[in-house]
Amino acid sequence: MLQQRTLESIARAVGVGIHSGQKVELTLRPAAPDTGIVFRRVDLAQPVDIPVRPDQVCDTRMATTISPGGDPGQPKVQTIEHLLSACAGLGLDNLRVDISADEVPILDGSAASFVYLLQSAGIALQDAPKRFLRVLKPVEVRRGEGKSLMWARLEPHHGYTLNFQIEFDNPAVSATGQHYTFDMGSGQYKREIARARTFGMTKDIELMRSRGLTLGGSMDNAIVVDDYRVLNADGLRYDDEFVKHKILDAIGDMQVAGYPLLAAYTSFKGGHALNNLLVRALLADTSAWELVHFEDEREAPAGFAELAPAW
Repeated sequence: MLQQRTLESIARAVGVGIHSGQKVELTLRPAAPDTGIVFRRVDLAQPVDIPVRPDQVCDTRMATTISPGGDPGQPKVQTIEHLLSACAGLGLDNLRVDISADEVPILDGSAASFVYLLQSAGIALQDAPKRFLRVLKPVEVRRGEGKSLMWARLEPHHGYTLNFQIEFDNPAVSATGQHYTFDMGSGQYKREIARARTFGMTKDIELMRSRGLTLGGSMDNAIVVDDYRVLNADGLRYDDEFVKHKILDAIGDMQVAGYPLLAAYTSFKGGHALNNLLVRALLADTSAWELVHFEDEREAPAGFAELAPAW
């Protein structure tokens, strides 16, 4: 039986929120089978639990943000996608996340620090079957027209692949790889995807800061690009780091579905908002998916039983 996974022990991290600039403490805890991933705002007089589900998403403008019932007036947790991406890359199903502010710390701007924290705590197999959300027919969402067109699609596939294409009107970005396909069964998440950092253009950063956003952002936790070049002294971690970070985000955003996917994901110029629309569109059509598990690991897609090798 392909089993569910949680942590063996507790892991902790301290950092700042990239948008709020606030110091935040994070405690990652094991959780019982079928719990899923649940955030708890422990800084409130009455702690509030927020499970990771599509209907809890209340904002997707700069990051993926959740709140009880998806109500933007309720306590929230924002920028959850990098931690969720790390959980997906390691095949974690059940996790409780205590958080002392309203934003997951950005750490180095990628998922690599979360991967390290989770693996340092150890991955434990649980006596319950791991369930997958298997896509049965194509589902697509589109926005805009002409040069502003963007779209994202899920199609049936015995495995989980992500195909992403970006298109930025910036010479520094367009000089790098614009298209990448990643197979989650390859066992290469940590090597090929996890270290890809979030990025921003200097003109956009100035505008966002004037609106009280990206107050915790710096070249220590993001790639910063002006009109012509990458400003970080150490350059890029991958030749195609920009598109790889979009895949990292997509992995985290699709994990909001509540189960790992068996699907082929493709996106052209997509982002958090489009990813959430895609998950909601999929789940709204009950003929487009089913929940499955594998009593015999050999029947699972190649590599899915080995998603969390040791460092």
